[in-house]
Amino acid sequence: MSTSPKIALLTEDRYEDPVPGHHWYTDNILEEDRLLAEGLRARGVGARRISWSRAEVDWSAWPLALLRTTWDYVDRFDEFMAWLGRVEARTTLLNPPSLLRWNVDKRYLWELERRGVHSVPGVLLEQGSPATLAELMQAHGLDEAVLKPVISSGARHTQRVRRHEAAGLEAFLAERLRHEAMMLQPFQREIVERGEVTLVVIDGAVTHGLRKVAKPGDFRVQDDHGGTVHPHEPSADEIELAERAMATCDPAPIYGRVDMVRDNDGRLAVMELELVEPELWLRLCPAAADRLADAVVRTLG
Repeated sequence: MSTSPKIALLTEDRYEDPVPGHHWYTDNILEEDRLLAEGLRARGVGARRISWSRAEVDWSAWPLALLRTTWDYVDRFDEFMAWLGRVEARTTLLNPPSLLRWNVDKRYLWELERRGVHSVPGVLLEQGSPATLAELMQAHGLDEAVLKPVISSGARHTQRVRRHEAAGLEAFLAERLRHEAMMLQPFQREIVERGEVTLVVIDGAVTHGLRKVAKPGDFRVQDDHGGTVHPHEPSADEIELAERAMATCDPAPIYGRVDMVRDNDGRLAVMELELVEPELWLRLCPAAADRLADAVVRTLG
């Protein structure tokens, strides 16, 4: 059974060849990729981790490229999108490029809502808008909100806003709107009370769940900001929402993550769909790595 490398596991420069044991974060990446690579190898397909931005790579030599840890794309967004446009004609990308372009911009939350998938889109502020936080929060009856860019990850430029403190963030908003579109979401109390539920969906079905919890005094659940991850047994309604949200996507994602909360009205709501470079926590559910390997090999043909 041949295991010559056919699949590029796409990463960024700093994770292409990290030193094992140097940092827990890179060790997690190595473990995740090991599980997936072993699953692929067991199915006769080799894989290798390659930085998406490495200039000398002939992408036509790789039948398939799977986005895994390309986490610098937001900071190099124009470069990444130009790369995507070049590479999609030379190899098969997963998830599909049209889906990646849709998912990098959080305007997709409004689209999900229109498709009948309850989410937390909030208010869109286009680049150059003269809007002020005080006016927006007054107009939309918001006592507390979260302000973030529509193209972002890792809580980049994300702020928690209380109405009586809005004046202190007006300059920040005006500066951000000079450069990019922003969004203002109603603050969801469950984020700080119980955390955010994350379900991993591979090939249309939920494989496992987690709960991400912010550190005391913070609302950001990302580990970059001190958040922690805990096992979570998904409920039937959480599974239904995650699988339905994925099913509305066109084309269908091979893999992804659905982050959700019970909103302030007690309804289960999508906070994010992560389809570009989602952390999948395969190390917490090795069977999910096998399911992903099956889906990838089927795509490879």
